[in-house]
Amino acid sequence: MKKWIPIASGLLAGFIAATITFADFSAKTNTEAASSNKSDAEKVYVPFGQKDDYYLFASGGHSGQMFIYGVPSLRKIRTIPVFSQDSATGYGFDEHSKKLMGGYTWGDLHHPAFSETKGDYDGKWMFATDVGNSRAAVVDLETFTTKDIINVPNTAGPHCAAFVTENTEYMFLPTRFAVPVGQKYESLDNYSQNYRGVMSAVTFDEKNVKLNIAYQVALPPWSYDLSDAGKKGSADWAVMTTYNTEEATTTLEVNASQADRDYIVLFNWKELEKMVKEGKYEDVDGQKMIYPEKQKGGIYLVPVAKSPHGVDVTPDGKYFIASGKLAPAMTVFSFEKAFKAVENKDFAGERNGIPILNYKSVMEREVNPENALGPLHTQFDDKGMAYTTMFISSEVVKWDPKTGKTLDRVPVQYSPGHSVAAEGDTVSPDGHWLVALNKIAKDSYLSVGPSHPESMQLIDISGKMKVIQSAPVDPEPHYAQMIKADKIKTINVYPKDEKNKDAVYKQNDTKIVRKGNEVHVYGIAMRSRFIFDAKAKRPDVIEVNEGDHVFIHLTNIDFDEDITHGFAINSYDLNIEVQPGQTNTIEFTADKAGTFPLYCTNFCSALHQEMNGYFLVKPKQ
Repeated sequence: MKKWIPIASGLLAGFIAATITFADFSAKTNTEAASSNKSDAEKVYVPFGQKDDYYLFASGGHSGQMFIYGVPSLRKIRTIPVFSQDSATGYGFDEHSKKLMGGYTWGDLHHPAFSETKGDYDGKWMFATDVGNSRAAVVDLETFTTKDIINVPNTAGPHCAAFVTENTEYMFLPTRFAVPVGQKYESLDNYSQNYRGVMSAVTFDEKNVKLNIAYQVALPPWSYDLSDAGKKGSADWAVMTTYNTEEATTTLEVNASQADRDYIVLFNWKELEKMVKEGKYEDVDGQKMIYPEKQKGGIYLVPVAKSPHGVDVTPDGKYFIASGKLAPAMTVFSFEKAFKAVENKDFAGERNGIPILNYKSVMEREVNPENALGPLHTQFDDKGMAYTTMFISSEVVKWDPKTGKTLDRVPVQYSPGHSVAAEGDTVSPDGHWLVALNKIAKDSYLSVGPSHPESMQLIDISGKMKVIQSAPVDPEPHYAQMIKADKIKTINVYPKDEKNKDAVYKQNDTKIVRKGNEVHVYGIAMRSRFIFDAKAKRPDVIEVNEGDHVFIHLTNIDFDEDITHGFAINSYDLNIEVQPGQTNTIEFTADKAGTFPLYCTNFCSALHQEMNGYFLVKPKQ
């Protein structure tokens, strides 16, 4: 026993010494002070049992999906299928989502935007656009599911949307590609005369969860890149950048960069709304179309450095900042000066029938941080400071919009396109976090072949800027928005819908109904079985004839959080998901005779393996 005394004494002495040397006995008066000495790892570490402070919604570009991450951990939380099929959830296979898809199998998801109330994110809805097939979508943030998709006629590739007005009155969808109205055939030799870059004003019916087109504007045949809505005193206005005002039709990397300046389109959406109410539009294939050269007012052009990309409104709504990607400068424009120029008709001529405001009358200052190249997109912190991504010099630059002074800068890896700050597109950004959305990763992660993963890098902007976390992401992080986690109120289970004729909530109500060669199955999924007809000898079997048109209406009666069931038929290329309390429908033709196991594809219980049955198809006689 005596031999343990010196060992114990040594351990005690070491503990006391370590405590005196490393312990922090200073009083912490607030969270910021407490976290000031944290290591980078501690700043991003979210312990088990705790949750991230923010949701980050990132566009998936040509994947057609939206990706959700937690901040500060940068852990991926969920993929929301929007414009492309997703076998994991059965999206694009069940009747509701298949109808939404409208026959397309993919999309190019750009520029997600939260619904807003008084210029602040309200956590209810998320909007997005499809450049590939000219569509717009809305996602319900109670369930993180896509609820409606609208095809946008007379346009091709709504790239610079979606941006919403201060109270989600409108979502404006300008187009990246100019086409003839209705996308009718027209020779490119007649481009300047017969092509248009149509902008659509889309409204959202929250009660019926439907997107609708209120009116359209036939703008000149240019490419419309990025956009933003005004705030506070500029709330009735919006801005968007253009390029290819040269109206080139080939070799655009050369021919669309000839002019010294392109334009920002500055428009008053309330004036356009008034025009429509007064009947000042033309009916084009059922759409109310405003032609600016005919219906004057409400739309103006502001000269800007050639080939601009981003245009971003400051949180106070006083300025809009344009980034000229081919000119190493940002330009700060004043809304107040623009309003005065409009009022005084301080114009420098017209272009395509639209008045051009005098550049010097509207411009507040040009900002050119030393050695910064390729400015693309700007976000803001809680003090109104600007953070601009520099695509070519691979960095983020912090600067003051009121003075143009460069305040800080930090390198990122590599080629940041866009960035997202905490609540950075609102009237009241939070500060603290900024995420760079990098187009190229090169040597940052383990090799996966010739194509390297894109990346997101988390930057602490609470003091001196510092990259403290990096994560590979699915392609392509084109744009994102970051919202406080406590603003989003999700549901745990779908409530019963007694009005839904396809829903079944009791085992004894399950049934299989035949109407000629049409078969309707009203079944339930529960841990750990399917019941399609409770009165049948084998209630978990569906038997039909070859050639039958089959509808399977399946209700998940496990009203228990996170108990999701799947439904698939072996060799029939079918899979759907049914969340707790939800009813989902799949429709198909039984075109293959034989015996086909059916099973639950989503792990749901210890007896998940036993949750199966048979789909029997009698061959034709």
